[in-house]
Amino acid sequence: MGKLPYIIMILFIALAFFLNLLALIHIFPMLLSAPILFISILIFIVYLNDRRRFRGF
Repeated sequence: MGKLPYIIMILFIALAFFLNLLALIHIFPMLLSAPILFISILIFIVYLNDRRRFRGF
C-alpha cells in the first residue's frame, strides 16, 4: 500500500509524456499536453518533498 501512490504518479507522468510526444508530431494539441506534463511532474515532486517533514512539537 505504501508504494501505490508512487506507481500511480509515475504512470500519470508516463501518460503525460506520451501525450506530449503525440503533440510534438501534431496529433494532440500542445496547449493541453504541456501543462498536463508540468502539473504531473509538479505533483510528484511536491508529494516527494512533503513526506518526512518535521512539523514541530
